[in-house]
Amino acid sequence: WEYACRAGTNTPFNFGETITNKLANCNTNYEKLRYYRNETTTVGSFQFANAFGLYDMHGLVWEWCADPWHKDYQGAPDDGSVWETGGDNHRRVLRGGSWNFTPDMCRSSSRSWNESDGGLRISGFRVSMNFWDWINCC
Repeated sequence: WEYACRAGTNTPFNFGETITNKLANCNTNYEKLRYYRNETTTVGSFQFANAFGLYDMHGLVWEWCADPWHKDYQGAPDDGSVWETGGDNHRRVLRGGSWNFTPDMCRSSSRSWNESDGGLRISGFRVSMNFWDWINCC
């Protein structure tokens, strides 16, 4: 997920060092930003895609990942595959932050978790597929 979000960048957000309410839907009702939508927005509302063409990687809704929760990255696979061994199989990783979380929780590297059988109105899925499968099928 983080590789897709960063799209070759190494900044906190795939569009730079800081986030604004014109770039993502997150809770910016703090300090100088003072704006909070208090709800989800339509995908693509901010008309900004990262270098891979992905919209709304920061904020909007937390995105469920297949990985079980691990407290850190020690022992994580380095090939982008799902980290299926170890971890807490009752919890799954969430990435990307959401509309009701502060900008620091919407950074490319930020992650959280929820119970595997739990539901949140601030979470959702990003459907994806292998690039070569897409090329061959479409």
